[in-house]
Amino acid sequence: MQDYRKLQIYKKAMEYCEDIYKMSKSLPTTEIYNLTSQIKRAVISIPLNIAEGAGTSSNKEFLQFISYAYRSVNEVLTALDLSARLKLINIKETEKHIVNGKEISRMLYSFSKKLRT
Repeated sequence: MQDYRKLQIYKKAMEYCEDIYKMSKSLPTTEIYNLTSQIKRAVISIPLNIAEGAGTSSNKEFLQFISYAYRSVNEVLTALDLSARLKLINIKETEKHIVNGKEISRMLYSFSKKLRT
């Protein structure tokens, strides 16, 4: 359909992915196979689904992948909330990632509306 690398939402998702990967290094090693792994899988799913969706042949298919990316953002936000509640990561750092995640969520929602028209 289009070059996903030119999409602003893809660029933002890649930056977010980098930030969350860096943050995940600060999680305790006891969480490496649990929360850390889950956060990484969820965050990488965001740009991957945008890229995969851009390669589809219709807006309807692309919309499905944007929906997957949107759900993955919610998963990351939930994992961050849990990490903060368990005091596994710094609250201030968590807030920054939550704000960025919500921004991506809004962008995905707006993009999905555009694809529907």
